[in-house]
Amino acid sequence: MLFGFPQIRCVCFLLLGGGIMLPSLLVAEQTAEPFPNIVIIYADDLGFGDVQCYNRDRGKIPTPNIDQLASQGMRFTDAHSSSGVCSPSRYTLLTGRYHWRTRLQSGIVGLWGAPLIGPERLTIGGLAKQRGYRTACIGKWHLGWNWPIAPGNKKLFATSGYGGRKDLEATDEHRAAWQETFSRPISGGPVDVGFDDYFGTDVPNWPPYCFLENNRTVGIPSEYAKVELFEKNQASQQGPAVEGWSLEPILPALGERAVNFIARESKTPEPYLIFLPLTAPHTPLSVNADFRGKSGLNLYADFVIETDAIVGHVLEAIKKSGKANNTLVIFTSDNGCAPYIGMAELEAKGHFASGPLRGAKSDAWEGGHRVPFIVRWPRVTVPGSVCKQLVHQADLMATLAALLELDLPAQAGEDSFNLLPLLQGVNAPIRENAVSTGMNGLPALRKGDWKYIPGPGSGGWSENRDQKMPVQLYHLKNDIGEKENLSSKEPDRVDEMQNILEQLIINGRSTPGEMQANDVEVRRYPRSPERANNK
Repeated sequence: MLFGFPQIRCVCFLLLGGGIMLPSLLVAEQTAEPFPNIVIIYADDLGFGDVQCYNRDRGKIPTPNIDQLASQGMRFTDAHSSSGVCSPSRYTLLTGRYHWRTRLQSGIVGLWGAPLIGPERLTIGGLAKQRGYRTACIGKWHLGWNWPIAPGNKKLFATSGYGGRKDLEATDEHRAAWQETFSRPISGGPVDVGFDDYFGTDVPNWPPYCFLENNRTVGIPSEYAKVELFEKNQASQQGPAVEGWSLEPILPALGERAVNFIARESKTPEPYLIFLPLTAPHTPLSVNADFRGKSGLNLYADFVIETDAIVGHVLEAIKKSGKANNTLVIFTSDNGCAPYIGMAELEAKGHFASGPLRGAKSDAWEGGHRVPFIVRWPRVTVPGSVCKQLVHQADLMATLAALLELDLPAQAGEDSFNLLPLLQGVNAPIRENAVSTGMNGLPALRKGDWKYIPGPGSGGWSENRDQKMPVQLYHLKNDIGEKENLSSKEPDRVDEMQNILEQLIINGRSTPGEMQANDVEVRRYPRSPERANNK
């Protein structure tokens, strides 16, 4: 049974004398359940092995709330984000389209960067609004805004670079420019691409150091963020901040907003969709006092525990609302764990943040983009079930469209496949292939159990380049740790995979339908000298 789909109750017939058949029920009863509320919790830099139910043997961080969610729903073991870093994955989850079809061919949206999602692009928020949903985004955006910075004032928004400086002080000229900018509405954010409400910090380790609500800052930044905020994996670029800004309140504030939104909207007849992109356990590792030292491992592990607690608060709010049986909850992460948070230290203590996978955040190897992915949908997903089929965060768009009985236009969800059969227990592939990339844009193409990387190294921080093997081919069913490069033994398969990747680029989509244009000329790999010179 699917919520929102009409249900025809079975009508039994009685055979009477003379061959006359009459229904045993005088009237066939047709019922339609309301569309479900939808809650998408998006952790930031949470590794595949950071969640206990994904890493029983080599995971040492307790995550009871996420584990409980898995025990009540379906856990996917071969789910992927679009990239090993942040902004690209967010774009793809929200739009159902691979990020590399846009200008973002590598890296992330930069400081004061322009919006990556244009107003014409359908998002899951805009899709839900077509069915009367109340939509909210609460948390980290990192997809760009149209910051109203006057061209002549750009130098007054420059940061200290990575790290903090004690001698950096705001002048009257700085304050005047900041006042002019931050007292104006800022377009291009969540409320312009399908969300009724927004509250968050945009990027918690970058300026402006303040909350944003809808299309305005909460308060006017008037000073440089204090240098103490830039020590030991805390904030990174010193820039404009509201007076007295600190980092520890950020995550609890997001959780509180989400809880309040759920409580309020559950009292209305309309369904709601909430996209909750958490700021944790990404740096800044701003762990609150109740959680410091709780893991016995390191500060990052403490932050994972605090993140799990926030997930628990949100799940408890859904339970208290009385609507848990009609609420679809999705939990996942934007990419793998960042190596700079003390991964080596954690491994020495027996915790492996990537589990059995090679690499970590930023990489085209599995540790960069194979992520936890859990779906709880009462009366649809079987509690405690596990799905081993290949899925991608791009698939949320087509899944929600099917759930809401909406047809996607040709220019939306170009790389999105419907997960509903898997959620109902069908054990068959929904997609033939999937693409995820490393931070530098190096793609990783999946086709069944095979994985092709058209270049050496990881595409991220775990470079380990081997120029003798210019491309990589792995059979993940037998080699989940990507230890044996089979490209030299399987040249025909390498050619096949390269041709598939090229066709995905040319078609502008991976789903059936009319060809679509990419936003830019998509960068090709392997990077020959000619291609490298042309960027």
